[in-house]
Amino acid sequence: MSASQTVSAKWGWFLLLGIVSVLAGVFALGHPLVVTLFGVLFIGASLVVNGAMQIVQSFMTKSWGDTMLSMLCGVVSIIGGILIMQEPVQGSVVITLFLLAVLVVGGISRIVIAFHHRELPMWWLLALGGLASVVVGIVLYMALPWSGLWVLGTMIGVELIFQGAGWMAFGMDLRRHHRA
Repeated sequence: MSASQTVSAKWGWFLLLGIVSVLAGVFALGHPLVVTLFGVLFIGASLVVNGAMQIVQSFMTKSWGDTMLSMLCGVVSIIGGILIMQEPVQGSVVITLFLLAVLVVGGISRIVIAFHHRELPMWWLLALGGLASVVVGIVLYMALPWSGLWVLGTMIGVELIFQGAGWMAFGMDLRRHHRA
């Protein structure tokens, strides 16, 4: 049995993964504050673990030459993670601010790139997408601190729904492939 046949025989698991992801996404959209706070706690815990691993790594690679800088970055990561976990509401606002900065900067860069390539027929679509990112970033900034309480949870929900739809479609395609 080939690898493709082995995977296609498991189509039901991909379909189930998709269904569970969509349901989790619907839950997240229905409870964005809860999901935002859990997401922030997860990010904080990830920063603590990452910082600890970075400190351990700095001791294991002393010959690398940047031991102190690596250690300092690890300590900062741990402190940031602890602060986020101690104040998840404020942490959600800070994370939302970073997200807004990424939206605005990314949007502006796409607009600039689009205008530099106006010779291409669809340049305006890139510019329009960039403008949408800038507008969303500004609107969410104007809604701070409240937007910080639901943005992350909403984005997680949307991502889970799209991811789930993709896995469901993949599972159904595998099913058709398996039966063929």
